[in-house]
Amino acid sequence: GSKIQVAAVREEVKSLLAASNEKKRNFVETIELQIGLKNYDPQRDKRFSGTIKLPSIPRPKMSVAILGDAHDCDKAKGIDMPFRSAEDLKKLNKNKKLIKKLAASYDAFLASESMIKQIPRLLGPGLHKAGKFPTPVSHNDDLSARANEIRATIKFQLKKVLCLAVAVGNVAMTEDE
Repeated sequence: GSKIQVAAVREEVKSLLAASNEKKRNFVETIELQIGLKNYDPQRDKRFSGTIKLPSIPRPKMSVAILGDAHDCDKAKGIDMPFRSAEDLKKLNKNKKLIKKLAASYDAFLASESMIKQIPRLLGPGLHKAGKFPTPVSHNDDLSARANEIRATIKFQLKKVLCLAVAVGNVAMTEDE
């Protein structure tokens, strides 16, 4: 069982928001939750990772691009969402540097269902290596809603250290969020 008292967390959040108010910065600070694990041996026990969808969006500025077919590229144009077509991806010629650059220029990717299978062929393992393999979308999906879903989802991964850190919010939110 976890020994964290809800009241203690609330107090912490209060003082954190107050401190952030005193020292105004030019950006919305992200709040990170750090979890220390006890009695867990990453050498022996299984490492784990996963994703959690939060009720509110911790990182509203996170950039999401779509690797789309003609239909989805048009939709993306309409909502000012960055996109790349199959042609654009072919132009990268499996050039590792260019693919890395593409992976680095956005925080996450969506891809049309018809494109998902082509991506490893067009780009090799680059996006996968960067941990940014695209989330599939169908033609009936609302792209901005799907992008917001990604913005609200946080990934956590246990590596060799016994501390798990995830972005859970930002200082522009209310205490309850």
